Amino acid sequence: MKIPTTLKHKPVVVCENYGSIDGRKAYDSDAQGLSLGLAQWNDRGRVDISAKVWRYTGEKWSRQSEELPLHRVLDLAILVARTKAFFREAYRFPKLYSEEEFRIDRIGLQGDAMTVSVCTENPMIDEDIKLFGDALSKDDEFLSERLHVLARILADAGYGTKAE
Repeated sequence: MKIPTTLKHKPVVVCENYGSIDGRKAYDSDAQGLSLGLAQWNDRGRVDISAKVWRYTGEKWSRQSEELPLHRVLDLAILVARTKAFFREAYRFPKLYSEEEFRIDRIGLQGDAMTVSVCTENPMIDEDIKLFGDALSKDDEFLSERLHVLARILADAGYGTKAE
């Protein structure tokens, strides 16, 4: 399915077969495409690049399609990778997290740091973290494959060491 080019987001690089590779929803996904392009919020004289997930209802392109600045896409990838690493060791805690230290990590970015923590404000955290861990485990094949591919591409591009 062809991604629209007449809307405010102007696709430049596209993946028009995303629906067939969308993890557990592959071949049954409303997310039909991904694109990198010129952001819909661009003003005259200012050009930002964004990533967009294109959703299709079966009849029309959905308003629930999401557009993100590229740095947020990378921030999400960092958060996913750090979360997966945390859950590899979470079994050591009876509640899957330390009740003394909720912070998982602080990852330095642009002179400050992204604080990654267990959300203890969630009143159902003890139940929800188990459900999250189960879902993460169930989707491990999809996620790990993508993280390995990302690691290889990053190493090939000069961002770190070659992944074995």
